[in-house]
Amino acid sequence: MTSLLTRRILPPTPGAPHIFSVDVEDYFQVVAFEGIVDRARWSSYDSRVEANTDRLLGLLAERGVSGTFFTLGWVAEHHPGIVRRIAAQGHEVASHGHWHRRVNTLSREEFREELRASKARLEALSGQPCLGFRAPSFSITPGHEWAFDLLLEEGFRYDSSLFPIRRPDYGYPSAPASPFLIDRPAGTLLELPLATLRWLGLRLPAAGGGYLRQFPTGLIRRAFRQAGDAGISAMFYIHPWEYDAQQPRLPCGRVTRLRHYGNLGRTWSRMQSLLAEFSFTSVVRRYPEWLGQVTPAGAAQ
Repeated sequence: MTSLLTRRILPPTPGAPHIFSVDVEDYFQVVAFEGIVDRARWSSYDSRVEANTDRLLGLLAERGVSGTFFTLGWVAEHHPGIVRRIAAQGHEVASHGHWHRRVNTLSREEFREELRASKARLEALSGQPCLGFRAPSFSITPGHEWAFDLLLEEGFRYDSSLFPIRRPDYGYPSAPASPFLIDRPAGTLLELPLATLRWLGLRLPAAGGGYLRQFPTGLIRRAFRQAGDAGISAMFYIHPWEYDAQQPRLPCGRVTRLRHYGNLGRTWSRMQSLLAEFSFTSVVRRYPEWLGQVTPAGAAQ
C-alpha cells in the first residue's frame, strides 16, 4: 500500500495569506450527536445553517476576504440558496461529503457514493468545479489512505482532512504540518493539513473550531504567526453553529455538552480578531498553480 511517506512538501512562500475555511453543516449534524440524532429525521429539526452562514458571509464581505466552504451535500439539497449565495459572493464551494459520515467507518463504495452525490449537487448549484474535500471529523486516518485514490478517481484535486496531531478519535500524527503533495497510484493530490502550533517539542491543534472556542486566543494567534514566519499558509476552519449561542440544546453527556456548547458566545469576537490581524483567502485563490483553476470572482482576496 502506498502511504503518506510518498509525499512532497510545498516550498515556503513568504508573505502568502492563510486559508479561511468553513464546514457548512447544522448543529444537529455533528458526529458527536450521531447516537441521539437519527439522520432520517434531520428534516424535522429547526435548521439554523442558512442564517448562520449568511451572517458569516456578511462578515467576510466587510473584510474583503474569500473563503472555501466545505459544504454537506444534504445541506445543499435542502438549502440550495445558501450554496448559490456562497458562490455568487466569490467564495469557493467544496465538499464535506453528503451525510456527514466518517470516512473511516465507510466501505470504499459507500465513500464513493458520498463523493459523487455531494460533488454533483454542489457543482450544479454553484456553477463551479468542486475540487476540494474535507472528511467529517477529519476522519481520513492511518490505514484509510485508499480514500485519496477515490478522491482522485472522482475528480478532486485537493484534500483538507488530515490533522497532524494525536487524538483518540481522529488525527494523522505522522503527516507534515505544512501543505504537501501526496503521490498515489491514481495520481497526485494536494493535501492541506489543519493548522497546528509547535511548542516545547509538542504539536498542538490550533486551527480554529472548538480549539478557537476552548483554547486561549493567544495560542491560536501564535500558531498563525509561526506559520506565517515560516512562509506557510495555515488552514483555519469554523462551523456555522460555533457562533450561534441560541441554538437548541440537545440531550447529551457532559463531555459532549462541554465540547459542543462551551464558549459559543466567544467565537464571533475571536474570529473577528483573527481576520483583523491576519490575511486570509480561499484554497483556489491561494494555489491556482497546483489546481489549474480559474478562481471565483467577487471577493477581494
